[in-house]
Amino acid sequence: MDKRVQDLLMQQINKEFYSAYLYLDFANYFIDIDLDGFGNWYTIQAQEERDHAMLFIKYLQNNGVKVELDAIAKPNLVFENPIDPLLAGYEHEQYVTSLIHDIYDAAYSVKDFRAMQFLDWFVKEQGEEETNADSLIKKYRLYGNDPRSLYLLNQELGTRVYTAPSLVI
Repeated sequence: MDKRVQDLLMQQINKEFYSAYLYLDFANYFIDIDLDGFGNWYTIQAQEERDHAMLFIKYLQNNGVKVELDAIAKPNLVFENPIDPLLAGYEHEQYVTSLIHDIYDAAYSVKDFRAMQFLDWFVKEQGEEETNADSLIKKYRLYGNDPRSLYLLNQELGTRVYTAPSLVI
């Protein structure tokens, strides 16, 4: 495996675990302000990010790479109102998309078709992640100022259930 592609994949493991920490931080914020449905939504989001990290680990292991884990940074965002984590989540998903594109570009430049095929799932997943984050912002902006509507949105988000990723490595 190309060293640059390998290094970027290894770095992505840490980024995915950081994403899980970040979303757990969001979940804690929402639970603390009694929006437990939002908390549920972000707790599940954190589970998905952990799964993404594990997929990168398994891919590297399946390709004979010794995986080395780095320290995970502590999220340091401060929220003043419920839309703050939603906006930060969307911005973060855009950042993660750029990271996936960088890895894909590196794999493409060395014709690592196996890595590109593996990353295809993440390219699609990031499109879904950005769409979901943007939709959540739009819903909050529509309903967040009306207590009854916010209650219903919170209830809706509370029904989200965890589903393991369907990527086969």
